[in-house]
Amino acid sequence: MVKHLTIQQAMADTHSRHVLGLSGGKDSAALAVHIKDNYPDLHDKMEYFFSDTGAELSEVYEFLGVLESYLGKEIIRIGSERPFEHWLKVHNDFLPSPKQRWCTVNMKLKPFESYVGNDDVISYIGIRADEHRDGYVSTKPNIKAVFPFKDDDLEREDIYQILRDSVGIPKYYEWRSRSGCYFCFFQRRDEWLGLKRHHPELFEKAKEIERKSGNGYTWVQGMTLDQVVELAEKKEKEKGLIFSDKTPDKLKWQRVLENMEEDDADDQACIICSL
Repeated sequence: MVKHLTIQQAMADTHSRHVLGLSGGKDSAALAVHIKDNYPDLHDKMEYFFSDTGAELSEVYEFLGVLESYLGKEIIRIGSERPFEHWLKVHNDFLPSPKQRWCTVNMKLKPFESYVGNDDVISYIGIRADEHRDGYVSTKPNIKAVFPFKDDDLEREDIYQILRDSVGIPKYYEWRSRSGCYFCFFQRRDEWLGLKRHHPELFEKAKEIERKSGNGYTWVQGMTLDQVVELAEKKEKEKGLIFSDKTPDKLKWQRVLENMEEDDADDQACIICSL
């Protein structure tokens, strides 16, 4: 059975449900805007949904509100109906990690597959034309995938332009390269530092989880979060990325983007969280 469709093939399918998962990230948001602006008939039957873990940044929820207004359609909220702390206990207090991504399975993938059930479904995924990965494609035979950005040859700068022309770029991109939970173990050191500066209460909560429930493991292998941000501050000074209150926001944005790498090969299985 064919698992990947072109957007033209998908549009011709009048039997299946059409769904687009929004992570709060730039690519899925830009894809929703792209669909609305360029494929209005498809937009009319599209089901936009968000898998809510309850551990997202406040900026994500704010951005979803803006996006929902632009789309003129409800973004359906789905989830496991259990908080992260519940799943942590289920997994004997072992923190999730790149090799044990139980958080993604229980809080993102299973709710999605429960949401679509046994219906024939076409899932629209925001992988860009300049990326060499497929993202999450369900193994369930009733779910097929389509990659409109690839079909329409849209790359990274195109995605930013789509957002600039519509709903804007999520605020957390000023200091973070991905959406997802505040404690995501794929965060880089400078992003943990950003969490400490922008959401100190969440940083302290992540530290508490690490201290009480880690069973000796840490969010970042071999280092506590305090050690992580200490190294990040040192690296920041070495690179000259310290901004003053008088630094123009546009310059901050450009400097941060220049120093961020995207699309880490190791985090591809969590793409449903961060696109």
